[in-house]
Amino acid sequence: MIRIAMLGSGFIGRFYADSLLGQRSKDKIVSIYSRREESARKFAKDYDCKHWTTNMEESIAHPEVEVVCISLPNNLHEAAVLLCCKHKKAVITTKPLGRNAAEAKRMLEAVESAGIFNGYLEDLVYTPKFLKAHESVKNGALGRILWAKSRETHPGPHSDWFWDIEQAGGGCILDLGCHCVEIARSFIGKDIKPIEVMCWADTQVKPIDAEDHAIALVKYENGAIGQFEVSWTFRGGLDLRDEVMGTEGTIWMNNFLRTGFEMFTTGKDTDYVAEKAESNTGWLFPVGDELNELGYNHMFTDMFNSLEQKKAPKETFYDGYVVNAVLDAAYRSAKSKQWEPVKLEIWRGRTGVSKDSHLVDYDKDHYLVKEELTHYGAKKVILKDKKSGKISEKVLD
Repeated sequence: MIRIAMLGSGFIGRFYADSLLGQRSKDKIVSIYSRREESARKFAKDYDCKHWTTNMEESIAHPEVEVVCISLPNNLHEAAVLLCCKHKKAVITTKPLGRNAAEAKRMLEAVESAGIFNGYLEDLVYTPKFLKAHESVKNGALGRILWAKSRETHPGPHSDWFWDIEQAGGGCILDLGCHCVEIARSFIGKDIKPIEVMCWADTQVKPIDAEDHAIALVKYENGAIGQFEVSWTFRGGLDLRDEVMGTEGTIWMNNFLRTGFEMFTTGKDTDYVAEKAESNTGWLFPVGDELNELGYNHMFTDMFNSLEQKKAPKETFYDGYVVNAVLDAAYRSAKSKQWEPVKLEIWRGRTGVSKDSHLVDYDKDHYLVKEELTHYGAKKVILKDKKSGKISEKVLD
C-alpha cells in the first residue's frame, strides 16, 4: 500500500482519487490539502481521509505520507514541488509541469537534486487505445513515422483559474497542447529532438486575455512532423482524436465523443453523461469507463509500480520540461508569425539525427516511386532514374 497526500480537492483531484483508490485497490489517501476548508472537509469525508488541512506544507510533511499528488492550479506547482523536495517526499504532478520551460526546468533540477521520485501525470499517453497503438508503432507496423497529429477541443475548462492568464500561464495551448505534444512526441520517438514550431493562435470567442484556439506544427530533427489542434471554443463536448502516419501504415483513434456508445433521451432523470458534455438531452455519447478511457488507471498503475520497484515511470518531470519548451516555442511563433526554435537547455535524447533515408531501390539504375494494381488489372511501377532523374512507368507481366 502507498499512502498519498492529495493537494487539491477539485475536479481533477477527484478524478485522480477515484482512480487511485479504485485501480490497484490497495492504496490510501491519508491527507488532503485544499485552499478552502469546506472543500477539504467534503473531500475527506467522501474519500474516508482522516487528515485534512488548509496548510500545504502540513499535508506534505504528514508522517504517514509517502507520495504527494499535485492537482493544483498551474501557478502553485513549483511551490508544492519545492516543499516535496524539502521533506524528501516522492511527487507526481498534473500537467502541465510548469507555466513555461524556465519554471519546469527549476522543478526538474530540484527533484533530481533532492533525489526524489518524480512522475508527470500525462494521462492521455496511458489510454488503452494509445497504449495499443504505441506498441504497434514500436514494433514497426507503421514503418518510419512521418506525421503524428493530435486534437483536443472542448467548450472550455471547469475552474475559474484556467481563465486567468497569470494563474494558468496561458490558454488552450498550455492546457490542451501539453497532451497533444506528448502524444505526438511519443509516436515519433521521445529520443528525437523537437527543433522548431510554427503556430497560429487567436482569441476567437471567450472574453479572456489568453488564446482560446490554436493550431501548430512541430518539426523534429529526423524530418517528422507533429501537429496539434486545440480549442476552448469547440461545441459538442470533449473531442480527443489522434492520427499517426508512417511509411508502412496509418492509425486513426477517436478516444472520446464518438466511441461507439450512442444514446437518445428526452432528458428525464438524466444527469451526468461524460466529461464536458454540453447536453443531457437528444443524442448523447456516454463513455463506458471515463477513468480507464482517459488513461488514469494505467497512469497511476505505472507510477506506483515504478515507485515500488525504485525505477523511473514512463513519464517524468523531464518529459514535462520538454513539453513546456515546445509550447514556449508555439507561443513565440504565434506572436512572430514565423518558425521559432525549441530552446532546450537540457536534452537527453539523440543528437545530430538526420532524415532517415527514404529512397527505395527498384534495381541498380532506378528508385521505386510507387507500385500499384490498376482497376483494369494491370500491375505497374513508377520509377525514377538514379542518374537523370527522369520519371517513368513500367507495366509488369
